[in-house]
Amino acid sequence: MADSLIAIRDRREQVIARISDCYAADVLDVDELERRLDAAHNASSLAELDTLVADLAAPSASTALVPVAASALAIDDPSRPATKKLSVIMSTVERRGRWTVPKATTLRVFWGNAELDFRDASIGPGVTTIDISVTMGNLEIVVPPQLAVDVDVSSFMGSVEEKHRVPPDPDPARPILRITGAVRLGNLEIVTRLQGETGRDARRRERQERRQLRRARRRERRELRAGGHSLPPGRSEM
Repeated sequence: MADSLIAIRDRREQVIARISDCYAADVLDVDELERRLDAAHNASSLAELDTLVADLAAPSASTALVPVAASALAIDDPSRPATKKLSVIMSTVERRGRWTVPKATTLRVFWGNAELDFRDASIGPGVTTIDISVTMGNLEIVVPPQLAVDVDVSSFMGSVEEKHRVPPDPDPARPILRITGAVRLGNLEIVTRLQGETGRDARRRERQERRQLRRARRRERRELRAGGHSLPPGRSEM
């Protein structure tokens, strides 16, 4: 009996999602991605669709598809590339969602825009290096709060908004992202966002945290005055 059109449609969506996930994890290159997607759209049976993903392992807790944001633990993936080069010339490149981060990446941005989002990325143990060269372009790097970041970037007529969050005693079970290079007539912004948070959500959360901190300081001053104590050195009334 022939497969129903509804069953084929549902399986096609599942197969396309699996192929896309494997491409995001660098299991497939772009040519293989396009070949399998074309075959998936042209498939007329469940058997044809199943064949397209038969050699692709399902996502599991031990693969590169594990989000680093959940625990910020390093993922020892033997298939992780050692190095990778990425050039953005008068164009835009974004890496989001689940993707495998090479141990060392060389990124060149010239008259373009790039975004690297590490919240769901698989990062290896030890130091992962991103060497950048941004010329008349923009680079935004999004990291989760648990990921240690070390920035050593020079700037010539450019803007660098950075955060240094390297622990004094690095834990070998947790990765460190080191960003090096130079910005010339361009912009580099490193921002911290929670899982699933947009830029607008992050700004709203940060404003709320600042308000809570100010309220806590005012409450502390009131309690000090009520107890007849003077303010600690370096503290003054706002």
